[in-house]
Amino acid sequence: MILKPTPFHPRTSVLCESHAWRRWSGYLAASSYELSHEREYHSIRNAAALFDITPLYKYRVQGRDAARLLDRVVTRNVARTKVGDVLYTPWCDHRGKVLDDGTVARLGEQLFRLTSADPNLRWLEDCAHGLDVDIDDVSEQVAALALQGPTARAILMQLTDGGLEGLKFFRLTATSIRGMPVEISRTGYTGDLGFEIWMQAEHALAIWDALIEVGANYGMAPAGMFALDVARIEAGLMLIDVDYVSARKALIESQLSSPFELDLAWTVNTDKPSFVGKEALVAEQARGPAWQFVGVVVDWDSFERLYLAVGLAPRVPIPAWRMSVPIFSGGEQAGYATSGGWSPLLKKYIALAHLQSKWAAPGTSLEMELTVEHRRKRAIVTVVKKPFFNPARKRT
Repeated sequence: MILKPTPFHPRTSVLCESHAWRRWSGYLAASSYELSHEREYHSIRNAAALFDITPLYKYRVQGRDAARLLDRVVTRNVARTKVGDVLYTPWCDHRGKVLDDGTVARLGEQLFRLTSADPNLRWLEDCAHGLDVDIDDVSEQVAALALQGPTARAILMQLTDGGLEGLKFFRLTATSIRGMPVEISRTGYTGDLGFEIWMQAEHALAIWDALIEVGANYGMAPAGMFALDVARIEAGLMLIDVDYVSARKALIESQLSSPFELDLAWTVNTDKPSFVGKEALVAEQARGPAWQFVGVVVDWDSFERLYLAVGLAPRVPIPAWRMSVPIFSGGEQAGYATSGGWSPLLKKYIALAHLQSKWAAPGTSLEMELTVEHRRKRAIVTVVKKPFFNPARKRT
């Protein structure tokens, strides 16, 4: 399969000195622009970083029953939203197991945009049976950028024709950048102050150029997936196919996860009318989840001793890893980590993990498997509440 370039590729391909590309939903995506992702990461936390997020799937849902369809599908209460609201939400199969997660933006009284990581058109069409609603896959027509970091607002204020003043967390506004229409949402995947910019594909290059021009005065840098991975782990944000398996792709029961097992209980509105998976989720809510998705921090002294024992200085994982790593309580496996790495900001080795509920309480001491000089070892880890990093500027 030939990977598609995004509308921004004429710019990103020139900037990508590393030539480190990866596949994202059939598109080319930069892993890092420079040979190391470290400056790109620090741009997120200290200035601003610009990400091409066009590969997200995007669906335009419109019509008299648009809100009714989305309420039938997702676990959040869409009927309560106002124009300009954005909801983060998972959606489930009939067993209450997560199929995907994304955002629902209310663009008008009868108009919504749903974003997702995986294709969902057929699922939406199946769930729309009997409803007066039109569903369009606009993934290729709509380009998108994420501008994330402390100076993101200042950059956009230099470029937009109003609408950003007072824009609240998870709200969206229609405005323009140098005369080109855009929608800007106060959302992102870094756990920092950030915005996502949605535009027609034909305006992509002009808007990229405008952001690069103004952003240069604010320390902005284009950033790739390596930097994003570190930031989203610090923010405690899960990634499909890494931190959970979609119910569509799961081969066995143990690969399935419910919203309650993914620390998404706050997204499940069981008080709203019937939606896919509601009966199973109400039952699970009553009995409690068997698993919980948590953060763990590696004890540095324990980690260091493993390396000193073989005559080496500690080696922390600089690019974040994505793999299953067992976690133990004595001789019993308590769960497994799914992604982790070194946090340059927090100066800690952190990971996201699935633990059986009896071991998931914050403060619980466990052991995580590590490989030191080709041998399996265990380092002490402590369960902590996510997110690891949660700056006030994200919501202020």
